[in-house]
Amino acid sequence: MSKPAKAAASRAPESEKITLNLGFVDLGQIDLLVGEGFYSNRSDFIRTAIRNQIDRHGETVRQLISRKSVHLGLRHITRAELAEAEAAGQTLDIRVLGLAVIAPDVAPDLARTTIAALNVLGALHASDAVKAALADRIT
Repeated sequence: MSKPAKAAASRAPESEKITLNLGFVDLGQIDLLVGEGFYSNRSDFIRTAIRNQIDRHGETVRQLISRKSVHLGLRHITRAELAEAEAAGQTLDIRVLGLAVIAPDVAPDLARTTIAALNVLGALHASDAVKAALADRIT
C-alpha cells in the first residue's frame, strides 16, 4: 500500500452519514431557500440548522460534558491501553461525545475483560466481533 493510501486508510472519517424524513412542506421550503441561493444544497441547509441548534444549547452541552466526564471529539481506544488496564486489574467506563474508535487489533475477549461500560453519543467504529462482545455494555 502506498504512503498516501496507508495514511488515508488509518485516518478516522470526519463525518457520519444519517438519514432523516421530512414533511413535503418543510422539504419544499428548504428547496425554495436553496433555489434562491441562501444555501448551496439541502445538506448545507440541514448542517447549518443543526449547528445553530447546537450553538443555541452550547452552554448546556458544555456543562453536561463536564458533569458526566465525557470525552469530547475523537477517542481512540488502543490494544495497548486495554492491555495496560488488564494488567492493572482495572476496568474502564468510557464515555464519548463524538467518535469512539476501538483499534482493529483489539481482540473481543480483551475488550470484554477491560471495558465495563461504553457510552457513545455519536458513532462507534469497531469490529463486528468487538461490538458483539460489548453488546450488553454499549449504551
